[in-house]
Parts: sequence; structure tokens; C-alpha cells
Amino acid sequence: MAFSFPAILLVLTVFTGAMWLLDRFKFAPKRQQGAQAAVAQFEASSQHMDAADKTANIENLRQTNLRMPWWLEYTAGFFTVILAVFVLRSFVAEPFRIPSASMMPTLQNGDLILVNKFTWGLRMPVYNTKLLDTGLPQRGDVIVFRFPPNESQDYIKRVVGLPGDVIEYNNKVLSINGKVLLTKGLPDVLDETGEASGDKMSYVKQIAESLPRADGTSYEHQLFNTPNRSPTIAGARMHSHPQACTYLPEGIRCTVPEGNYFAMGDNRDNSLDSRYWGFVPERNIVGKAFFIWMNLDGKFNRLGGFK
Repeated sequence: MAFSFPAILLVLTVFTGAMWLLDRFKFAPKRQQGAQAAVAQFEASSQHMDAADKTANIENLRQTNLRMPWWLEYTAGFFTVILAVFVLRSFVAEPFRIPSASMMPTLQNGDLILVNKFTWGLRMPVYNTKLLDTGLPQRGDVIVFRFPPNESQDYIKRVVGLPGDVIEYNNKVLSINGKVLLTKGLPDVLDETGEASGDKMSYVKQIAESLPRADGTSYEHQLFNTPNRSPTIAGARMHSHPQACTYLPEGIRCTVPEGNYFAMGDNRDNSLDSRYWGFVPERNIVGKAFFIWMNLDGKFNRLGGFK
């Protein structure tokens, strides 16, 4: 089991659950018996006490004897909270923080997003084995996945290639199965910080790109291109399936293996993605990113759903 937050959460859920069961069926009955015995003894020795005082003392005595010891309060007492977090995080939605500019302009460094964990089925926590299949990612979907070269890391990219697709990215133009994607130019963006382009005070090209979907529709999203960046793909030796790709000075051509996906960042010239390290196995997919719930820089206009 990998040493990660999901693994730690699973261990805590199991441990606190075991303590809750011990308390429910062993310790709590003993405390109940002790409280009854203490109340009976008190009633036998307080026959002449004022009725109101006697009732108050009996209630205090009962609560004192029924109270969990501190070591159970900090284990069994937290079980329901930890269980709720575990179920929500494992099967409903999981929060992630965007750590880089690789998905600009769609997602920015500092965005806190939610990932739908059941869009394509239910998976076993930690091990990510699929328990229930309800579908597969489509072109255009933004996915969070375990980084294939190091599965302890989570990555986020956009699916552009499905199993069997032939993906070409030549001179910064994307083609799928021999068809160049429809694009339209948008106003250039001045990158004052250098976060989007890697160069201070430079312009990046903003483009709307339409990805074809399996149902015949198209999925339009925005992307960045940096004019002064070369289209050459460096670091091809890192690729998981080098035999599936051909590298040229102007770009790359890959055939996506079965059970895998070709994923790219929307910030095309500043994204370490399938062009460099390989394909995303279906088993590595964590879920579909769909909502920005906070931005660490206080940009409230960024909150909400995204494409």
C-alpha cells in the first residue's frame, strides 16, 4: 500500500472503526452496568435527600460513569467523522489544488478544484481498482490521474486522444486520425508574471480548439501557445511507449495503445504531458475535474464550473 493520504485515511477509518465496535459491544455495556450499579448504591444511601438534589446527583453520577475514557474519545469518538470523509473523498468528490500553470487558461496555479469520483464508475480506495463501470473518458474531459512514472503524484490534463487514435501535433497544430482540429484565434494575452509563458512581459496566443466527441458533437475549449517556443519535443527518452510515437523536429505522431489515453495541458508550450512521458492508463484515472471551489489568490470570479 502506497504511503499517501488516501492510504492513511483508510488506515484511520479501519482503526477507529475497530475501536468503535469494541466500544459498542464491550466497553459501553460495561460502562452502562457500572452506571446502574453506582446509581443503585447512591439511591440506597440518599433516602432522606431532597428530591431535586437527589435527581441532579443521580444524573451527574450516571453521566460520569457513562463518559468515554480519553483514549476512546480520540479513537472511537472520531469514527463517524473519519468514515464520512473517507466515503465522500473515495466515492463522491475529492479536492485537489492546481500546482502549476500547465492547464492555463482553463485552470490557474492556486485554483482549488473538485474531482467527480463516480463519473466513470466506482473504484476501490487506495488501490484504484474499478468496482463498477459506468463509462469512459471522452476527448475534452479534464482528468486527474496518478502520474505513470511516479504514481504517488497526481496530475491533471485534458484528454485529447482515445485508445486507437492517431495523434499528431505538428508545428503546434493538433490532428486526430488525420483530421486537423478546428480552431479560431482569440485576442492575445499579456503574461506580465511569466507564469503562462515562462518569459516575463510577453504575449501568449489564445486559441479556441474544438475536440471531436464520440457522439458526433465537438467540445470547445481554450488553450495557450507561446510564439517563441520551439515545437520540438525534448526528453523523448522518458516516454513509456517510445515505439508508439515518432518524433520529428516539428512535433510528434503517436498511436494511442488500447486501455490508454493521450493527455495534454491547455498551456501547450508549458506542459509536461503525454508528448514527453507517455500515455495515461485507464486504471490510473482518479476522476473528472469539474468545479473550482476556491482560489488561493482571492480571485472569486474564477469560482464555478469550467470546460
